[in-house]
Amino acid sequence: MSDPPSPDPHTQREAESLEALMEAYQRGDRAAADTLIERVSPALHRFFAAHVGDRRHADDLLQDAWFRIHKARHTYRPGERLLPWLYAIARHVKVDAFRKRRSERYEESLDATPGRAPAVEPAVTNGVQALEMEQLLAALPGSQREVISLLKISGLSLEEVARATSSSVGSVKQKAHRAYAKLRTLLSEAGQKAKAKRSAP
Repeated sequence: MSDPPSPDPHTQREAESLEALMEAYQRGDRAAADTLIERVSPALHRFFAAHVGDRRHADDLLQDAWFRIHKARHTYRPGERLLPWLYAIARHVKVDAFRKRRSERYEESLDATPGRAPAVEPAVTNGVQALEMEQLLAALPGSQREVISLLKISGLSLEEVARATSSSVGSVKQKAHRAYAKLRTLLSEAGQKAKAKRSAP
């Protein structure tokens, strides 16, 4: 009787949970690290893209996030859900990048017009011409956009979003409720504009 075929290591890796891969990564398993990066990177990239609206900038933030994850990997506690831990790091990367960009824009504006404070950019663009998720999310306040992207784009639960954002479940629910109300308004306005455009002579 012949021996059963050896399991494919790649297939085994795909079947492992993210938590198991992270624990192996902590032990220095390069293959586990590669599999973890391959499986999680698309979701992290969507998270960044939903906030920055620039694919190349999102690429940079993703690279920065994995660099920080690598440096902080020893702080992950085995047995805990991994995604909230990862998104907490991603969130810090996003906030740091926003602060850096804001500082750079402020300095550029001072260089352009000495002695004059920079103009404040509007938080909401005029009109919604397309119903694509990224454009709709761009019209939301930052905290609401973050909650919706974690819930709907990244697929985290309310409890996981609360842990990732260092807030309460109640706060997450409130932000999500307000965001959904705003999105419904935007969708309604866009629909009315499209209808008026079609009926125009």
